[in-house]
Amino acid sequence: MSTTMKSGDTAPGGAEERIDLPITGMTCAACARRIETRLSKAPGVRRAGVNLATERATVEYDPAATGVPELVRVVEDTGYGVREVPAAEGGAAAEDTEAVAREEEYRALRHRFWIAALLSLPVLVIAMSHGRVAWLDFPGVNWVQLALTTPVVLYCGAQFYRSAWAAFRHRAADMNTLIAVGTGTAYLYSLAATVRPGLFAAAAGHGAMAGMARVPVYFEAASVIVALLLLGRMLEARAKGRTGEAIRRLMGLQARTARVVRGGREQDVPVESVVPGDVVVVRPGEKVPVDGTVLEGASAVDESMLTGESLPVSKGPGDAVFGATLNCTGSFRFTATRVGRDTALQQIVRMVQEAQGSRAPIARLADVISGIFTPIVISVAIAVFVVWFVAAPPETRFTQALLSFVSVLIIACPCALGLATPTAIMVGTGRGAEHGVLIRGGESLETAHRLDTVVLDKTGTLTRGEPALTDVLPAGGIAADELLRLVAAAERGSEHPLGEAVVRGARERGIEPGEASGFQALAGHGIEATVEGRRLLLGNGKLMRDRGVEVGAWAERAETLAGEGKTPVYAAVDGALAGVLAVADTLKPESAEAVRALHALGIETVMITGDNRRTAEAVARRVGIDRVLAEVLPDGKAREVKRLQEAGKTVGMVGDGINDAPALARADVGIAIGTGTDVAMEAADVTLIRGDLRGVVTAIALSRATLRTVRQNLFWAFVYNVIGIPLAAGALYPFTGWLLSPVVASAAMSLSSVSVVTNSLRLRRFHSPIQGG
Repeated sequence: MSTTMKSGDTAPGGAEERIDLPITGMTCAACARRIETRLSKAPGVRRAGVNLATERATVEYDPAATGVPELVRVVEDTGYGVREVPAAEGGAAAEDTEAVAREEEYRALRHRFWIAALLSLPVLVIAMSHGRVAWLDFPGVNWVQLALTTPVVLYCGAQFYRSAWAAFRHRAADMNTLIAVGTGTAYLYSLAATVRPGLFAAAAGHGAMAGMARVPVYFEAASVIVALLLLGRMLEARAKGRTGEAIRRLMGLQARTARVVRGGREQDVPVESVVPGDVVVVRPGEKVPVDGTVLEGASAVDESMLTGESLPVSKGPGDAVFGATLNCTGSFRFTATRVGRDTALQQIVRMVQEAQGSRAPIARLADVISGIFTPIVISVAIAVFVVWFVAAPPETRFTQALLSFVSVLIIACPCALGLATPTAIMVGTGRGAEHGVLIRGGESLETAHRLDTVVLDKTGTLTRGEPALTDVLPAGGIAADELLRLVAAAERGSEHPLGEAVVRGARERGIEPGEASGFQALAGHGIEATVEGRRLLLGNGKLMRDRGVEVGAWAERAETLAGEGKTPVYAAVDGALAGVLAVADTLKPESAEAVRALHALGIETVMITGDNRRTAEAVARRVGIDRVLAEVLPDGKAREVKRLQEAGKTVGMVGDGINDAPALARADVGIAIGTGTDVAMEAADVTLIRGDLRGVVTAIALSRATLRTVRQNLFWAFVYNVIGIPLAAGALYPFTGWLLSPVVASAAMSLSSVSVVTNSLRLRRFHSPIQGG
C-alpha cells in the first residue's frame, strides 16, 4: 500500500503519527469532503484532510487507538479505494509507482472515451437528422440507437454509476449522482420508448405523438454526454498529472545506487539499503547518494539543486555533503549520517508534499458550497421538470421537461469548484520549490499575499553572520600589507572573533601571518604581542590612551568607520600609531536588491537587532531599510512582532537563528533562512533553501500569483454555475424559443473543469520578479 509516513512525525511521548493515503475514485469536492468527514470521526484520529488535486488523505492519528489497516477500511467503507503499492517502497520508488498508476488511469479513460466516441457518433447523426434523412428514418432505427448506446452507458460510463451507487448507500450525493440520474433518466426513458412505444404514444394524450412513425428517444443525450464526460476526465487526469511534476523532478534527483565499503571491498547497493555509519565512495561525475561527512579525499560538488548556486563547492575531510548533489572533479569517501527519509532532499520533498496536500482558508467556501450543492441541484432539476411538464404545450411538455431536467443535472456538476483551489496551491508550491522556496502549506501561501510589513533580522539574514576584515588604513609610513602581516601574526593566538576575522582577511589577501610571542589578551580592550622583535598593541581608543599612544586625527577617522557599522581597531607598533583596521559583519551582496524589490511590492521593511542603534542605523541606511528596532534582546523580538500586529500590520518575520524562533512563530508568516538552524526552520512557515534574501520577494510574489489564480478559478466556477443552471432550466425559452441541449450542457461542464486545471497550470510559467530569487 502506498502510504507515505513522515519520518519523525511522532508527537512527544510517541502519541501521534501522520500518514498519507493515496485515494482512488474521487471525482469532486463532495467526494473529498465525505472521506474527510468519515476519517475525522474514526476512533483514534486527531485530524484528517483530503485533497482532491493530489488525491491524498493526510491523517494524524494515535497509533495506540488505530492503525493503517483500520484507516484504509474506513476509506473503503465510504465507497472509495486506497492505491496498492508494494509495502517496501518509499521515496522515489513510491512516487514512480504512483506516476505509473496515474498513467494507467489516463490510458483506461482514453480507451473508454474512444469506444464511447465511436459508438456515440452515429447515434448523434441519427438524432440530428430529425427524421428528415430518408435512409436514417427506418422502422428499426431506435433499436440501432439502443444497441450503440447500451455499451456506452453500461461499460464506458460504468464508473459514474458505481460511484453514484456508493454515495447513495452512504446517504450522500455528489457529481456522479447528477451524472447518473441525468444520463440514466434519458437512457431508461429511451429504452422503454423503444421496447414499448405504444405506451408512450398513448400516454402523451395528444394525437401528434400517436400519429408519429416512431416515439422520440434521447439516446444521444445519454451516449454523447458519457463520451464528453470521459473526454473531460481524460484531459483533467492528464493536466492533474502535470501539476505534480515538481515532486517528480525532485524525486528524480535522487541517486538509485550507492557504492559502499563492506567487508573491506566496494560494492554497489540500492540507495535504500545504505545505513548511517556506512562508508560511501563517490567518483567524479557521480551523484552523492545520501547525506554525510567527508572522511578522505577532496572534490568540488555541484549543490545547485539545494542552494541554487551554480558554482561547485569545494569539499574536504570534515565537510558535509548532501544526497542528490553532483560530484564534479575528485573522488572522496564519506560517512553516511542521514539516509532514506532523513536526507535533505527527502525533507524538501516532504515539505512540498505537505504543502500541496494542505488546504488554504479560501478553499473552505468551496467546500461548504460543494457539500450542499448536489442536493440543491437535484431539487432544482425536479422543480424544472414539474414546471415544464405543467406549463409547456401538451404535445411537447414531456420532451421539454425531460431535456431540461437532464441539462440542469449535467451542467451543474461541481467538479470545477472543487478543483479551483487545490490545483493552484499544488502548482504554486511546486513552482516555489523549484525556486528554492519551501512553503509549509496552503494557509501560509494565502497569508503571504497579504503581508504589508517584513521584519528582517540583521545578523545572518541581512549580513553574512560572521565578521570580516573590511579596511586596512596604514599610518606613519608603513605599507598596508606590512601592517596587515604584523597585525595578523599578533592575532594568530587570539580566539576573539575580531582577531579571527583579521587572520582570515590576511590569508584571503595572500598574506600568511608569521609567529608571535609574548601574547597577552587585555580583556575588554585588545591584545599585545611581539612580532619579529617589534611590540604590537591592538585595541580600542581607551587602550591607546592608557598606553600613551597618540591617535590624533585618526580618532575622527575611527568615528567615521564606526558610523558605517564597522568596528575600528587601532594598531600601534613600538609605541607609535601604525594605522587603523576595521572589521564588520558584512552585508550579503543581494540584501540591498532584495529590500528594493520588497519596496516595489509595496511592503514596509523593518530591521530588528540586538546591536546598538548607531551600528544598526548604519546598516539600515546602506540597504534602504525603512525602520530600525535596535538593542532588542532575543526574548524581545517576538514582542516587537506582536506590537506591529497590534498596530494593524500583517507581519512577515525573516530570521535564521535559534533566538529568532519565537518571533518566526509569532509572525503571520515566519520565513527561515535555509542556512540557519533547524529550530528556526521548524518554527517557520516558509524556508529559503538558498539562504538568499531575494527568496522572500519570490515567496510573496508567488503567493500573490497563486491567490490571483485561485480567485480567477473560483470566479469562473461560480459564474459558470450561475449562468449555466438558468440556461439549462430554459430561462431564455420564453424570449428566444431556445433550450440548452443536454449534449451542450455536458460539453460545457467538462470544459469548465479542464479550464480550471489549465488556468492553474499557468503558474508553472511563474518567474520571480527579482533575478536570483
